[in-house]
Amino acid sequence: MQKTLFDKIWDSHLVKDIDQNENADYLSGPSLIYIDRHLIHEVTSPQAFASLKQSGRKVRRPNLTIATTDHNVSTESRSLPTLPIVDEVSKTQLETLSRNCKEFGITIYDMTSPDQGIVHVIGPELGFTLPGTTIVCGDSHTSTHGAFGALAFGIGTSEVEHVLATQCLWMYKPKSFLVNIEGNLRKRHAITSKDIILNIIRKIGTDGGTGMVMEYRGVVISGLSMEQRMTICNMSIEGGARAGLIAPDETTFNYLRGRRYAPNESELDSLIEFWKSNLKSDENVKFDRVETINVDDLAPQISWGTNPSMVVDITDSIPSPEQFAKSDENKRKLAIRALHYMDLKPGTPMTDVHVDRVFIGSCTNSRLEDLMEASLVIKGRKVSTNVRAMVVPGSQKVKLQAEEIGLDKIFEDAGFEWRESGCSMCLGMNPDILLPGERCASTSNRNFEGRQGSGGRTHLVSPIMAAACAIEGHFVDVRDWF
Repeated sequence: MQKTLFDKIWDSHLVKDIDQNENADYLSGPSLIYIDRHLIHEVTSPQAFASLKQSGRKVRRPNLTIATTDHNVSTESRSLPTLPIVDEVSKTQLETLSRNCKEFGITIYDMTSPDQGIVHVIGPELGFTLPGTTIVCGDSHTSTHGAFGALAFGIGTSEVEHVLATQCLWMYKPKSFLVNIEGNLRKRHAITSKDIILNIIRKIGTDGGTGMVMEYRGVVISGLSMEQRMTICNMSIEGGARAGLIAPDETTFNYLRGRRYAPNESELDSLIEFWKSNLKSDENVKFDRVETINVDDLAPQISWGTNPSMVVDITDSIPSPEQFAKSDENKRKLAIRALHYMDLKPGTPMTDVHVDRVFIGSCTNSRLEDLMEASLVIKGRKVSTNVRAMVVPGSQKVKLQAEEIGLDKIFEDAGFEWRESGCSMCLGMNPDILLPGERCASTSNRNFEGRQGSGGRTHLVSPIMAAACAIEGHFVDVRDWF
């Protein structure tokens, strides 16, 4: 029987199958799935641990869970022995995670650790993320890890408790969605994986992948680095998908070698042979949905509204509600509200839109390669006097690697703030927030109302587009810079 990559991983982790409706071709109940890897952070775990304590349960496999602090941490200097956390709720959550991990025997990378960072950055860089595994975390962007050929998805707090207690999870089997990405990325540095995924979401909408696992493949995907693949899988959730998947290949295997949690060399070689043979969709297998995206003429993408499907080319103008809606009355109403919130007028060229802030960071675009690409634009230039710009590495390891090759100096010389690792301005849960009415060019993944701070206005772009915007003070077509 022909199977997709998703089917193969699902079937190999099935503990108890769901009931099959005899009179239909659908599966009518949930399945019990074994979970190989569990990532936790300070925001979605406290209630899960509290419930475990109340019921007198232990963590079944503490060695299969790792923790980090990321959402609430300050990205200011950590040179002091003990960095004070001003917000009491944040402080409580951070202290509670440390206490719970110590009590239940779970490894934690906190603010004092050289391995601290955003949960979806440190998982891959530590080699905790492996092909063919199931990975969960109480965070929607767990889909990031699908770039390694892992079935990775976000879960709720009650499910965090269930995984801690049983190392299993009840869930309904998603459907399959194949996205073929073909063509040739011209002006290589100017068009990035962020532009590809924003363009996909623009075309399928924020509900296009609802109830599905999106598998990405094609000549373009094969040519991407692991960092770029992680960006695409990271934002699968913005297209409504449960998870994103890319079949592992030599790029994947080379990335894994020598990482802390990865198998040793001889064991890894044996696993690679297995992964090569088994972790790919069978030829001519049927997917529930198939889309083909051609990137031959792809321009830098930029969001104008308040969800990630409200995207245009940098050379375009802001659309009218009618243009965006295409006869869908609900979309027309959403566009009207978005234009009002963003304080934008239809017909305004995107290159005429000025910004107050620029943020390069988040689990979407804070890896070393993202910072290196942004530095190509920044080097030798100065941030506009009207802009406050900041770079937040995704982990302490990324920060150290960047400093070793002088990226911190490039950014600081240009006028960027060089920060410590954390989720930072991706979401308004720490001191790095927008003020009401401030407009930001952001490399993060969500542009919802208030996402970066109450009343803040977010435009999603790639790292090099954000960098160019910081220099000019308004959005520009970065293709002209290469």
